[in-house]
Amino acid sequence: MISADLVLLGPPLEELEELLLPLATETVSAGFPSPAADYVDGSIDLNVALMPHPSSTFFMRVEGEAMRAEGIHHGDLLVIDRSVVPVAGSTVVAVHQGEFLLRRLEGGTSRWRLEAADGHTAPIALQGEDPDLLIWGVVIHAVHHLLPRR
Repeated sequence: MISADLVLLGPPLEELEELLLPLATETVSAGFPSPAADYVDGSIDLNVALMPHPSSTFFMRVEGEAMRAEGIHHGDLLVIDRSVVPVAGSTVVAVHQGEFLLRRLEGGTSRWRLEAADGHTAPIALQGEDPDLLIWGVVIHAVHHLLPRR
């Protein structure tokens, strides 16, 4: 039913070795600059930081600009956790008419809908047991490339 095949890139998650990367102890100010010490005093394993539930975590690339206003751009890498229960405001990957679709879940009770952030795409109402629509997973991180593209 889903048009895209799932392709594993690399070893199963259970076999990943710990990879500790340097982590600065200071935070970076996005507002008023603050003086910071110039040292690294810690480490981070991105597998642990980005994947709290490795056996239910998947990665997907974004195609299109419908979620650009949410800061999610074409080509971004999404970290999707299928074990997270979606709530209003969650960014979700849904399967709609056999295709993967990235949208924000809005509404509540019996009036749930999937909304794009572009202001042009019509929302999709979630009504009853629609066999052509399923919430596949919740986006927990979006990795956005910041270097200028050539």
